Amino acid sequence: MANLDTTIPRSLMAALNAEVERTKRTTSAVITAALSQYLGITLHTLFQVSTSGALVAGVYEREVSVRSILEHGDFGLGTFAHLDGEMVVLDGHAFQIKGTGKVSEAGPDAGAPFAVVTRFDPEIDAQSDPIGSSAELEKSCDQYRNSGNIFYAFRLDGHFTRVRTRAVNPPAPHTRLADAARAQSEFTFEGLAGTLVGLWSPGFSSAFSIPGYHFHFLSEDRKHGGHLLDVVAGPLRLRVEALTDFHLALPESEAFLKADLSKSTTEELAYAEHSH
Repeated sequence: MANLDTTIPRSLMAALNAEVERTKRTTSAVITAALSQYLGITLHTLFQVSTSGALVAGVYEREVSVRSILEHGDFGLGTFAHLDGEMVVLDGHAFQIKGTGKVSEAGPDAGAPFAVVTRFDPEIDAQSDPIGSSAELEKSCDQYRNSGNIFYAFRLDGHFTRVRTRAVNPPAPHTRLADAARAQSEFTFEGLAGTLVGLWSPGFSSAFSIPGYHFHFLSEDRKHGGHLLDVVAGPLRLRVEALTDFHLALPESEAFLKADLSKSTTEELAYAEHSH
């Protein structure tokens, strides 16, 4: 967060103080909200393309371009058209981790069926506990969530003792995600620096998103990565942003419009998220 030192008229200061008293928000929060509205810049907003249910049902043709995704956020995750690998959006760049293990920066015209991004502006900058597993990673992050009803973005940087990841391989068209996951590639990396890009979504979002934690990994040298399966790491730099605004962009493709998305996909999604 940046500090702002400015001079304003007394009348505005009086109005500002009155608004702080009325809303019980901090002066910083009121000023930030006002600037956001005036400049047309969204804050603490999670932007999602398509739904997790559509992905599970096999709707993973190109829906948007990477260029469009990066117009809405500089931090997040997703996948690529035809399930051709995992997406990591970090520092305004989109990276593709293929099932072969190859990592490359995706071009602006690359297509994606599903992505979730935000303009990362962390409010918390701390150090995590030592991490011995994915469960311990989640426990370390839990202490920085004060609600189960909003979304959160997590960024963890540092040295990783061991990281296990996966990357999906393109299946036959319309294959359900759970079936495609059975042919995923899995990788283990040891002793390297990198970043975990993570999102936490509330339980009520299971109808359209991935509830709970979802992490993707990218090494500092941009040579390794994927969807996180397990992790061992020393204390990491941990940055957190609470996200209180959610924007869902639904596809207009024929495949999405005609797909049967009325059934619960929670179990299939949970299966696809883990090691096989």
